[in-house]
Amino acid sequence: QVQLQESGPGLVKPSQTLSLTCTVSGGSITTNYYYWNWIRQPPGKGLEWMGAIAYNGSTYYSSSLKSRTTISRDTSKNQFTLQLSSVTPEDTAVYYCARDQAFLDYWGQGTQVTVSS
Repeated sequence: QVQLQESGPGLVKPSQTLSLTCTVSGGSITTNYYYWNWIRQPPGKGLEWMGAIAYNGSTYYSSSLKSRTTISRDTSKNQFTLQLSSVTPEDTAVYYCARDQAFLDYWGQGTQVTVSS
């Protein structure tokens, strides 16, 4: 059974960089042909796909967030991370990591991140 767990600070100040980690258990992030995604949901809004890192380390980003987003991985820890720079209160959301194998089949429980001074 694959499990994903998000971790990171719940409060970030405006203009700072938001950093979250997704720890994966029950499966390797290097297994062909899975993609590992970051998705967020602002309060009262729908899900927004932010980006992904593939089994081979290739990265993909939402065009609207690309300039502020970096997704990386640590294969030795079976983790992948999200960095979102220059955050504003509009980046307040529940952040999820999820696995994609043509569809999103496993999700983390989500972590609330609030951007506020």
